[in-house]
Amino acid sequence: MGLRTTYNAGHIGKRNGVRKVAITTNLKEGEMKGKMGMVLGVLLAIMMSGVFVQAAEPIKVGAILSVTGPASFLGAPEAKTLEMLVEELNKGGGVKGHKIELIVKDSGASPEKAFSFAKQLIEEDKVFAIIGPSTSGETMKIKSVAEEGKTILLSCAAAEVIVNPVAKYVFKTPQKDSDAILRIFGQMKKMKISKIGVLSGNTGFGKAGKEQIEKLAPEHGITILANEVYDKAASDLTAEVTKLKAANVEAILNWSIVPAQSIVIKNARQIGFKGPIFQSHGFGNIKYVVAAGEAAEGVVFPAGRLLVADVLPKDHPQKALLVKYKKDYESRYKEEASTFGGHAYDAFIILVKAIEKADSVDKDAVRAAIEQLKGVVGTGGVFNFSATDHNGLDADAFEMLTVEKGKFAILKQK
Repeated sequence: MGLRTTYNAGHIGKRNGVRKVAITTNLKEGEMKGKMGMVLGVLLAIMMSGVFVQAAEPIKVGAILSVTGPASFLGAPEAKTLEMLVEELNKGGGVKGHKIELIVKDSGASPEKAFSFAKQLIEEDKVFAIIGPSTSGETMKIKSVAEEGKTILLSCAAAEVIVNPVAKYVFKTPQKDSDAILRIFGQMKKMKISKIGVLSGNTGFGKAGKEQIEKLAPEHGITILANEVYDKAASDLTAEVTKLKAANVEAILNWSIVPAQSIVIKNARQIGFKGPIFQSHGFGNIKYVVAAGEAAEGVVFPAGRLLVADVLPKDHPQKALLVKYKKDYESRYKEEASTFGGHAYDAFIILVKAIEKADSVDKDAVRAAIEQLKGVVGTGGVFNFSATDHNGLDADAFEMLTVEKGKFAILKQK
């Protein structure tokens, strides 16, 4: 019969200079006498050396993501990306000897659920950090929870107000709204467009973008002739785009992060609008193109370079990372990688690099280490954080893209 035997020697910690040692063996009864001397010899050697080998505690990382619901185009690839990265890191031994324990909460894009999950992750699960949420509205809802709980928050949402003004424990990985708008206005200038119509969703991302557009337009010679807000759950936006067309706008700029942005494109073309349609950096998922169909052809938008990784020059600093991420993600999940999954990728590698830099699993040390990270190559750009910049990216992180034959392509300048 098998016997389960535990031997204890000394005390836990360094009391009297001796550590507690717990060894479990499974020996057949007949082997006990022969093995006992060897086991006791090992125990004696351990006790005399004072060495105590114990696996490091896992680092708990929470993730609040819109895996289902109206923002699933964002949250689903983010959750899949984290699952893949955590598995890969843990197989390699973790970070500083600690494996990552990932706890994913599906908020369904609800700020109220995000708030509840944030409280739970911080107060009950005692997580080290939180990645997400997927949307700006959710992130703004839980900023104060992260600050009060002194828990690092690495948001996957884009609104600039998430990090402006700076909150001590709050960071974000998507590029800034204002930088995206500046790139769009710069492109409009090249195309001799000055009179536009603006559409925006009634989400946190839509509201923040609308405010930045209105603020920056006069400085860049852009006149807004019509300005409409629509519901994030809208299924028909014919009335809104008709108002823009009636105002004789030269182009439409739509600021949205939800599937309704595809409806804007379809309805605009259905009523005969012929001008250029610009989208925000929230358009960076090929599923939005598929949803809009042929109407998406020619849409212009700024995005990170993940979507065009294959055509980047070989010496581009992001090329190798982008190509590897796309290959790993697409071979594992049998779907195209999106910039949104990339935001979660960046959040995770930033956290890991900060833990390595701090050489510690102390939250405050790691939080401070994030502010010191420079030259971190991610999917969204090359990150350079500081105490006054909790995003770490500038306008150069964007590439101006378009839709050609149902695919994303770098916009050719004429």
